[in-house]
Amino acid sequence: MKKINDKVFFRIALVISIVVFILVIILNRRILNPPTEFPDFIYNLPKLHASINGICSVLLLISLQAIRSRKIQLHKILNITTFALSAIFLISYVIYHFFVPETTFGGSGILQYVYYTILITHIILAACVLPLILLSFWYALNNNLIKHKKIVRYTFPIWLYVTTTGVLVYLMIQPYYTF
Repeated sequence: MKKINDKVFFRIALVISIVVFILVIILNRRILNPPTEFPDFIYNLPKLHASINGICSVLLLISLQAIRSRKIQLHKILNITTFALSAIFLISYVIYHFFVPETTFGGSGILQYVYYTILITHIILAACVLPLILLSFWYALNNNLIKHKKIVRYTFPIWLYVTTTGVLVYLMIQPYYTF
């Protein structure tokens, strides 16, 4: 079997990221017709999403400290856990947005500008971070630590920003949920 090279994996990561992004857009724009009835637990998913994002933020910071302390095994475990939680978040997010219409922010004035600035940067960077995360893992798993370190310089702050602003977006929109 031929070994996958970095260029091929980059293309795979890009395709996966684009498919995920398109799926999220389709669900947010209500292009598909969701069922009119669904389980009550769906309404608890935004709180779960914020919790997962918060946990991921903490794990990313602990992971940074672990690698700075040369605790490589702990660093790996924390990043794999964060990645798994992020995958659970993404699946849950897609399920939630399939069933529930988008909630609009009801604030006004400066708070509205703050919210939309955070939201827009969160969305853009969330779309950009997935291929970076996949490449970071790819380089680490292939023991290409030079490339891993180079890409993680971008991946880490973006991933941390996305998880942190995910919590902020939830806290700011939460009062406007209609359920």
